[in-house]
Amino acid sequence: MSSVTLIGYGAGNVASVRFALERLGARVRITADPADLIDAERVILPGVGAAGYAMQRLNALGLVEPLRRFQRPLLGVCLGQQLLFETSAEDGGADLLGLIPGRVEAIAPAPSRPSPHMGWSRLTIRRPDPLLEGIKDGDWAYFVHGFVCPDGPTTLAAADYGVPVPAVVNMGNRWGCQFHPERSAAAGARILKNFLELPA
Repeated sequence: MSSVTLIGYGAGNVASVRFALERLGARVRITADPADLIDAERVILPGVGAAGYAMQRLNALGLVEPLRRFQRPLLGVCLGQQLLFETSAEDGGADLLGLIPGRVEAIAPAPSRPSPHMGWSRLTIRRPDPLLEGIKDGDWAYFVHGFVCPDGPTTLAAADYGVPVPAVVNMGNRWGCQFHPERSAAAGARILKNFLELPA
């Protein structure tokens, strides 16, 4: 049975992610203690709300440097994916964890794409990765976000919202899902299962 440490820092959808992981048989530890990251097998950083507030919480709890140093599998979910990047335009500009290069920008609203992007969108696989094992082009995922990560070589899968939305990203031992896997039915459950099976 895989063990996963879920960062509970007051800015995340912790309960729903925990329940989804427990349904897959994982042992889940929820923590805001930096010391718990030392022996963590794998870590999930959830997030909802504003990037600036989330970073304030992570800084106040002393979690920023331990997350930056963490060398085993790390998954950012929703806002948690955005926090993996360097900076965000949100809140007038916010410094993020800096684990993946690039700046998070607001989704430009248009008649065909109201902001925030809310609801189900299809995934397009850009390149294979263990996190995407069993995920196919056209599988659905559930999104709620008004800011979007930069699209580039770290994008594993994308959604089309009139602009490309990097839906899954990866650099080294860090992965991100812009959508909510815990709310994305079979595809989301498979991604969480794949994360639990990544070698620690």
